[in-house]
Amino acid sequence: MSSDDPTRRDRSEVRHRHRLQRQRQRRMWVIAGASLVLVLLGGGVATAVVLTAQGADPSGPTPFASTTAEPGVFPADQPSAVDGKKPCIALTVLSSNENAELIARLVDGYNAQPRSVDGRCVDATVTKQTSSTAATAAAGGFPGTAADDKPTVWVPDASSWLAVAQDSGGAANVPTEGTSIGSSAIVLAMPQPLADAIGWSETRPTWNDVFNAARDDATWSWLSHPEWGTFKLGKTSPLMASSGQAAMLAEFGSEAGSVAELTTSQIRDPEVMDAVRQDELATSHYMATPERFLAQARLSEKEGSIADFLSGVIVDEKTVWDYNRGITSPDGVSRTESTPPGERLVPIYPSDGYYVADNPFTVLAGPWVDASEKEAAADLLRFAGTKQGQQIVRASGYHDLNGELDPVVSEVGLLPERPSGALAFPGREMLAAIDSTFPDVRKRAEVLFLVDVSGSMEEKIATGDTKLAAAKAAIEKALGHFTKGDNIGLAAFSAVDDGPITPGLVSPVADARTERTKFLEALGGLKPIEFTPLYAAVDSFAKERAEAWDPERINAIVLLSDGKNETLGPGTTTKKQMLADLERMHDDTPVLVFTLAYGANADTASLREISTATGAQFYDATDPTKVADVLGELVTSF
Repeated sequence: MSSDDPTRRDRSEVRHRHRLQRQRQRRMWVIAGASLVLVLLGGGVATAVVLTAQGADPSGPTPFASTTAEPGVFPADQPSAVDGKKPCIALTVLSSNENAELIARLVDGYNAQPRSVDGRCVDATVTKQTSSTAATAAAGGFPGTAADDKPTVWVPDASSWLAVAQDSGGAANVPTEGTSIGSSAIVLAMPQPLADAIGWSETRPTWNDVFNAARDDATWSWLSHPEWGTFKLGKTSPLMASSGQAAMLAEFGSEAGSVAELTTSQIRDPEVMDAVRQDELATSHYMATPERFLAQARLSEKEGSIADFLSGVIVDEKTVWDYNRGITSPDGVSRTESTPPGERLVPIYPSDGYYVADNPFTVLAGPWVDASEKEAAADLLRFAGTKQGQQIVRASGYHDLNGELDPVVSEVGLLPERPSGALAFPGREMLAAIDSTFPDVRKRAEVLFLVDVSGSMEEKIATGDTKLAAAKAAIEKALGHFTKGDNIGLAAFSAVDDGPITPGLVSPVADARTERTKFLEALGGLKPIEFTPLYAAVDSFAKERAEAWDPERINAIVLLSDGKNETLGPGTTTKKQMLADLERMHDDTPVLVFTLAYGANADTASLREISTATGAQFYDATDPTKVADVLGELVTSF
């Protein structure tokens, strides 16, 4: 391509424009040349996997370890001739949601052969939980769980969660290090046409390039694609997901001058925090899991174009592979399989470093773990490092302990040989600094809670509370997520016969700190009424919030409904009209309507359509006893 090529000139102009916009000098940096050769805990066997060291925080965990006797050669599994005697050793393995498929396959492979540990058979089972929830539970010794049901092994998707558990007071239960069984880099994933247009399919950008492109409203216009709108960057919350931790570390490192050499003091530096705060304005909204973003992106592609919803999302390689083969997860837990997408995702590995999720096999140290369970855990870990175990790792979409991918995974996922710049997650101090600064630097929220108060909300649920009482308690608990600078409000909807929406707005959208008491008073005063004017309520309140739209905030409605639309009389709002209004507003003043189906009779189909039309997500609390947990996850979007 010649230097006169208009596409190259356009890219150059975008980069130049970004530099002018920033108007700040960045010191030059070089990714540290030192590398770590890491050793299996207690095994003394070297691995072929090499990571760049982050020298600023020596307390960081060992990110990789291998059971291979020499690089490229894994020992064969050596099962017992026959199973050991019963009763079997019960070995419970707790996985994260992200690596649950991998861990389940490893456990199945282990259980498929005879095992004998200390003369007894082994019965390994798998449970799963988000890494953030598991870190808190492990730190506290899994309160409320019977001793026989507590896990012996925990495999979060990244060692960063061991540091989080340690920092939460879990030193007695959670070791500082685990042993990696496979890895997945955390990358910027982009639809291929968008990656090609901006040139990142060919040339690796820096994180600075990524965040600048996201901040510039005219990025796609400058590249002759105004139909793609603004650059929409999807990120998870660092309080909930490893990809969110990686995104924030990259953002702070980029603003401080070096991703590879980021320090705790730089994270807390007011100037760096202010720059990150400005970067965060480009975030469309946050999520608990990146899979939710991609499930919504797939829906957007089916409706027209993935670019309508997403320009890029920070996510792990394995999830890129899943998406490109047609697998998505609308809730981060369940899986939906369909045909591969028309626009596949391309993984982008920023040239100034990217973090790697190392899936550490961690034998817990709590008093509920006995000696036989520890031996069984060691035997399962041994299996994970064998030829058979590492084949399962590769077939599940991960790099094995020598950094190799399955060829089919590489082809379908568009995953190349991993380039230079891989970084281990830092240790406790830096992760704690990220957690403590995130509430201050994140994009502020402008949220209206919209609650169905139809007559059915008077029904009782299994806990003995009415639906409305449980919903009120869940909303009050969710308010703890909002901090100074966030604005929240409350409205409720029902109707008597063909009358107006009642009671309507009961607490105007205002500062979450100063107006909390008024909000709670209004919430406490809600009572069940009669009908469910769902379409009219959504249409009316979405229009009101669009008129108050603020480009520097996440403008959203949290809709909780337990029923189907009920309207009487002529002239009422139809579903078609409501959806058309939502889609029209989304082009200029996007108000995200997050929908929560509450109870078995909720109109889940319509609620999904509402959230999809606005680029938001649907949440399922059709089991009403789970409403607090579901709503708690939902508000991490802000």
